[in-house]
Amino acid sequence: MNYFDFAATTPIGKEALEVYNQVSIQFFGNPNSLHDSGGAARDIVEESRSLIAQSFGVSSEGVYFTSGGSEGNFLCLEALLSARHEGKHIITGYAEHSSVSGVLNRLENNGYEITRLPFTSSGTINMSAFKDAIRPDTVVAAIQLVNPEIGTIQPIKEIGALCKSSGILFHSDFVQAAGKIDIRPLISSVSSFSVSGHKLYGPKGIGCVYINPEVAWKPFFPGTSHEKGLRPGTLNVPAIAAMATAAEKAVRHIPENVNRFTALRTEFLLGLEPLRGKLAIFGSTGDQQYPAIIGLGIAGIEGQWLMLECNRLGYAISTGTACHSGMLSPSKTMQAIGIDGKQAKEFVRISFGTTTSENDAKKLAADIVGIAGKF
Repeated sequence: MNYFDFAATTPIGKEALEVYNQVSIQFFGNPNSLHDSGGAARDIVEESRSLIAQSFGVSSEGVYFTSGGSEGNFLCLEALLSARHEGKHIITGYAEHSSVSGVLNRLENNGYEITRLPFTSSGTINMSAFKDAIRPDTVVAAIQLVNPEIGTIQPIKEIGALCKSSGILFHSDFVQAAGKIDIRPLISSVSSFSVSGHKLYGPKGIGCVYINPEVAWKPFFPGTSHEKGLRPGTLNVPAIAAMATAAEKAVRHIPENVNRFTALRTEFLLGLEPLRGKLAIFGSTGDQQYPAIIGLGIAGIEGQWLMLECNRLGYAISTGTACHSGMLSPSKTMQAIGIDGKQAKEFVRISFGTTTSENDAKKLAADIVGIAGKF
C-alpha cells in the first residue's frame, strides 16, 4: 500500500529499531533498581534525556519521559495548573487535540472557565482575539504548534510574548512539530511542550515533555517517585533510547526534509489542477504552513467515500486525525475555520513522509482526479 498518512503515525526507523532491540537485550534492568543492571539502564535513560535535550535545544533538567503525546499533554496541563492558584481561566484553540480538549472539558466541569478560540480562514489563531481573551484570572494557555489536519503553524512566539507579559503559563502541543520543523527558536516562548515518539520515526507508546525548570509544579499523583514525581510507572528504557535516536536523526534532517516536502506538495497540487473550481485546499502558506500535511476537499464528494476509494486503489489517506476517526461529527479543524455541514464532511488529509517519492505523489493526484471524474 502507498502510505500517505504520516501525520497519523510513522514507521520506526532502522537505527531506532536497532537501538530498541539492543537495549531490550543488553540493558533490561529496572532503572530504579540499585544494582549494576539497574544502574546501566539508568545510564541509558540519562544519556537519552541529554540527547533529546540537545536535539530540541532545552535543558535536560526539564525533560521528562511519558507514554506518548496524549499523556504528555495531560501531565503538562496539570503541572502548569499546580503552579498557579490565583485564577481559574484558561485560553485554548477550538481545534486542539482530544488529549488537550478532554482535560479542559473536565476542568470546566470542575469550575474552570475555558475560552476556545476559532481559527482565521487560513487556519491560524487570530492574535487580536487571543489578546482580547486574556483576563486578570487567566492562568494557563494551551495552543497547538502544528495543526495535525491542515498543517498550519501557529504564531507561538507572539502568543508566548503575550502570555509572559500577562503572567500566563503557556503549554503547546509539539507532537506534529518536533523533528519536523525547527522548534528551538520557540523554546523560550513556552512553559511546556509535548512530544510523541511515533510521530518522528520512533516507537509507539513513548513520548516526552519539557517543562521549564523555573515552573514550580507539584505532582498530580501523590507519592510518585518516577520522573521526579511527574508520573508513575517503570520507564520503558528501550523505547526511550529508540526515541532519542529517532529524534536526533529527525532534527538533523529537518532542512532537507522540509525542502523535499515543499517540492512534493507543489507537484501533488499541480496534479490536482484538473479539479480547479471543485477543489478546496485548506491551510496557509510560507512560514505558517508545514508542507507535508495537505487538507483538502472536493465539492460534492464526501471525504469518507474518497478515502475508501483511495484505499481500494492501494492508497492510505485519512479523513482527519486518527483520534477523531470513527466519529460522525466533522473535523474540529473544519469547524474552527468556520466550515460546517456538507462541505466539512468533504475533508480528507494527505500527509507525506521520508519514504514518499515524487512519483508516488503524482500518481495519487492522478488517481484522485480519476476518482472525482467517475463520481
